[in-house]
Formats: sequence, structure tokens, C-alpha cells
Amino acid sequence: MLKVGLTGGIGAGKSEVSRLLAGYGAVVVDADRIAREVVEPGTAGLAAVVEAFGPEVLTPEGTLDRPKLGSIVFADPEKLNTLNGIVHPLVGARSAELERAAGPDAIVVHDVPLLTENGLAPLYDLVVVVDAAPGTQLARLTGLRGMAESEARARMAAQATREQRLAVATLVIDNDGPLEALEPQVRKVWEELTARAAAARG
Repeated sequence: MLKVGLTGGIGAGKSEVSRLLAGYGAVVVDADRIAREVVEPGTAGLAAVVEAFGPEVLTPEGTLDRPKLGSIVFADPEKLNTLNGIVHPLVGARSAELERAAGPDAIVVHDVPLLTENGLAPLYDLVVVVDAAPGTQLARLTGLRGMAESEARARMAAQATREQRLAVATLVIDNDGPLEALEPQVRKVWEELTARAAAARG
């Protein structure tokens, strides 16, 4: 099994890379999706979040009010640490479970937004970083996702710097350009991954 860490700053296009890799045959373990699953109604995760942040982080239907929680934690590093302390161990356990189910010959791509921030690079055989200039990230967040510029800047500032991410990269995908420039690069990375997996088996 080849274990790959995939990361990139918000707005860099990591989700698109993840989607392409899945299409080529990678088993993608999406930390963001798992992070949502572990705080669904009725989970121990949601109970712990409510205990830490109060019932005001719930919607009237009893689900997690993400924008509300986001506005609390992104403005306060200590509260963000509290939230991460609840969610990350749950995500880690579920990711390990999915990885075990993938089988010995699989190329398992762990899509992890905060890989750099949490010092997770050593957990993987290699790390793929989706890179884009901060100006490109900002334009995508405000233009494509409709975020206010101040919120977009705050979210970017809460993450690792571009230099910190590139420092842990084994392979880099440059996603500063248009979408059609991305696919050939991702295909090339996939070829590299399959070659490495074959070498490890051999």
C-alpha cells in the first residue's frame, strides 16, 4: 500500500485534484468529509463540541451550525485548538479504518487540509502539495465561493504559509492557472504514484 498525503491551502484546488486522483483509481480518504461525519447528530463528537462551545453552536434542528462555530474558532486560536482536540482524534481513527479496508495494493490518498499545520507529513510515504499563489487563492474564495474578503484573508491566515507547505512536499502540483492546465499535471503525479507503488511491491 502506498500512503499519500494530499494538501493545499484553502482555495488552492485540492478538492479538484482529489476528484481527479479518485477517477484514476486512488482510494481517497477525505479528512474534511470525515470531520463532518464525526459531528453528525447523535455522535459522541457532536456531544463533545456542544459541551465545549455551548448549545448555541447547534441549529434549531440539532445539527452543527458550521458558520456559527467557524466564526467562533477562526477568531480565537485557543478555541480552534479546543475544537481540533475533539475532532482530529476521531478523524484519525476513522481514516485508519478506511485505509485498512482499502487492501494491500491500493494507493491511498489522504486528503488532509491541515496536514502541514498538524505536522502529519511523516505519517505518509510521500506528500503531494497543491500550490497556488495567495492572490489566486483570495480571488477564488471571494469570486467562486462568495466569501467576504476579510473572512477569506482570516481563513488563509489561520493556515500554514505557502513556504511551510512547500517545505513538506515530495511532489508539487501548480494550480495557479486555469482548470485545463491541472489535469495533465495530476495525471503525471498519478503515473509517479503508480510507479512508486509498483517499486515498493517489487
